[in-house]
Amino acid sequence: MTTIVQKLKLIIGDATLRNRVLFVLGALVIFRFFANIPIPAALGQNLTALISQNQALGFLNLLTGGGLSAVSLVMLGVGPYITASIIMQLLTMMSPKFKAMHSEEGELGRRKFTQYSRLLSVPLAITQGYGLLAYLSSQGILPALTPLDYLINVSIVVGGSLFLMWIGELISEFGIGNGVSLIIFAGIIAQLPTTLGQLVFTFDVSQIPLYFGALVAILLIVLAVVYITEAERPVPVTYAKQSRGGRTTAGGTTYLPLRVNQAGVIPIIFALSILIFPNVIANALASLGNESVQVIATFIKDALANIWVNGILYFVLVFIFTYFYTAITFDPDAIATNLQKNGAFVPGIRPGTHTSEYLARILTRLTLVGAVFLGIIAVLPLIMQEVTNVQSLAVGGTGLLIVVSVILELVKKVDAQVSMREY
Repeated sequence: MTTIVQKLKLIIGDATLRNRVLFVLGALVIFRFFANIPIPAALGQNLTALISQNQALGFLNLLTGGGLSAVSLVMLGVGPYITASIIMQLLTMMSPKFKAMHSEEGELGRRKFTQYSRLLSVPLAITQGYGLLAYLSSQGILPALTPLDYLINVSIVVGGSLFLMWIGELISEFGIGNGVSLIIFAGIIAQLPTTLGQLVFTFDVSQIPLYFGALVAILLIVLAVVYITEAERPVPVTYAKQSRGGRTTAGGTTYLPLRVNQAGVIPIIFALSILIFPNVIANALASLGNESVQVIATFIKDALANIWVNGILYFVLVFIFTYFYTAITFDPDAIATNLQKNGAFVPGIRPGTHTSEYLARILTRLTLVGAVFLGIIAVLPLIMQEVTNVQSLAVGGTGLLIVVSVILELVKKVDAQVSMREY
């Protein structure tokens, strides 16, 4: 407790750190303000009832921080930007040009790569916006929309999504933590009072064992997420004694920490974003009026409405994205090269290619544990929903996973900033 108080005093006393924290809070307040302003076509409408019956809409509402349930200006959230980022990172694995731009051309290359992601977000936002509006109109939530109505409202929700993308990047640059993750985190936290209120007003004495079981499950999920997120495999590294320019540097022994869950919460966010996209496309196709296209769209929607199909897809996507994001963020070849340049080596392993292969083997095994864990935690709420028939459990578990992971990441970032000021 004393350490926490000391850190809070340091944050308040340091002008730079205090301004970063206040910037994050201010940006999130702006996000929540726009999340409660409905688009012109949806004045007075609310999707809470529809979302509780539709798994895909529940996931999308989670990503938009409740912006979808209010049919607000930011009803698309940062989903289009996340999808665009996934596509661009996939291109780095297929195209040497994009790979060089992302990792080898320095700051200029990364800026160009980010700009391409922003530009790709626009057509994705247009597609998702039109698909959602068409679906809500077909369900009677929105009135029948004319082409002009579509043009106006799609333009508004696309602008809202790009606005959130901009806010997220500002948080990452001038605040603390990952801006996109914090926006999703703030949206989930903002829905807690509503969720708790519903539990209080619908409290049923006969359901006490279910509530108790859900509470135990929440505590176990929190403990498991913290444990796996913090778990790491230390790889011993020895630095050889070196002589350069008449100066002798003593050798030493340290270790390279390889985390079990190297990708953090990103695979969950990626998987949710991709899982929603087929539903949006199907809804857009269903509104075209072509009978053959409508049959295909209905088949896609019915397949994705099946909780087992949804759960299997969700697990597979989380599993794949855990490996994918780990491969993007941790390059064994680069680590091995840097170790060799600095006169370091892993005991018993030859420097260079052998070290790279050794690190890759360890990372593959560790990532398998992390990927399976994330996949199980992600689909566990879906299983609980099917067993208990309580719809809110499906979204609640995923939201809990994101909240815990983002808090852990944010605490580390704050500790790093505090440590810099202390020394």
